[in-house]
Amino acid sequence: MRICLISGEYPPMQGGVGDYTREMARAYTAAGHAVTVLTSSPDSHAPSVQEEGIDVRRVVRSWNHASWSLACSVLREIAADVANIQYQAAAYAMQPAVHLLPWRIRRLSPRPRVVVTYHDLRVPYLFPKAGPLRWQAVLALARWSDGVIVTNVEDETTLARYRFIRHMARIPIGSNIAVSPPAGFSREAWRAARGVQPDDLLLAYFGFLNESKGGETLIRALGRLHPRYKLLMIGGRVGSSDPTNAAYAARIDRLIARVGLSDRVLSTGYVSPEEVSAALLAADIGVLPYRDGISLRRGSLMALLAHGLPVVSTRYPTPKKEIADPAEWWHPAEVIEGENAVLVPPEDEVALSAAIQELGDSPALRARLGAGAKSLAASFAWPDIAQRTVEFYHGLSI
Repeated sequence: MRICLISGEYPPMQGGVGDYTREMARAYTAAGHAVTVLTSSPDSHAPSVQEEGIDVRRVVRSWNHASWSLACSVLREIAADVANIQYQAAAYAMQPAVHLLPWRIRRLSPRPRVVVTYHDLRVPYLFPKAGPLRWQAVLALARWSDGVIVTNVEDETTLARYRFIRHMARIPIGSNIAVSPPAGFSREAWRAARGVQPDDLLLAYFGFLNESKGGETLIRALGRLHPRYKLLMIGGRVGSSDPTNAAYAARIDRLIARVGLSDRVLSTGYVSPEEVSAALLAADIGVLPYRDGISLRRGSLMALLAHGLPVVSTRYPTPKKEIADPAEWWHPAEVIEGENAVLVPPEDEVALSAAIQELGDSPALRARLGAGAKSLAASFAWPDIAQRTVEFYHGLSI
């Protein structure tokens, strides 16, 4: 099968959608499919190149209406069987033209099957007071596609009520970070080199900082814990696509300084996947206090699970429902409290610090949750994800 993956970001650009696209391209190529990636054009890289057997076209300077013709030209050139748009509004610089790209591709003759993979359902910026039109723009991708892929049950539930979506599948993501630290990695040496003492408990946060990820709650929870708890911020902080991340990261920096935690917060900055893997293996507990709740669409969560970290994250209320009983808070069925994660309400620094403290006091509990995390991660292998996606492609008629 000739597959064209269309993504607003792709490595070396920093971003989860770009990392996902590369992992899928690798898995498709390993399975014998011909893969072309159409993506944005960083000035420092060749516009078209073969990478690991993948035809990478870094040729889109702006995802405006001119990108339609460019995309159609590439699809005709490679005689694509499938055009799969990887959608996240920020990855396309919030530009609206990408929402009608499926409509434009459908005008080709012959044409490929058109699929949109929603990495989230956040709306783009269109113009001031656009209001409901922003959601209609997101839906336009599905309306003009032959098939829709979602990565989590929350988005599936939201889209299921739209009858114009004829074919939809929920196919999870995997970890963008393999368990593959640099040669000669020593956990003890890694920690010692960064001033982490043997009795310290190292908390790991992985991923960009933005409004949805609970950074303030995390810092305030750290302030409630004994000084032997340290926080390791792993990876780049702002990414290549969403400029609002920088302002939020600066806000977190000011909070860290204001509450006097600068000496307890470590940061790797943007590092290679191997160095990310080393940092995750060096940590004791993973903490991801998402404001919108734990979700299997989060690549950062998948990476922590794959590395066998006991994870503390958040539940959230069932949509449009007032929650009186904490037992009614929602989370994915695959996440089993006490088996592969510990969950607390969002934006609750007291509950978050208490959960971390419970794990810190019990090596046996950390070991059990870590083993459960690895077991869960094993069900999200990239070859299986790619195979399920190809089967979905084959089931679409045009």
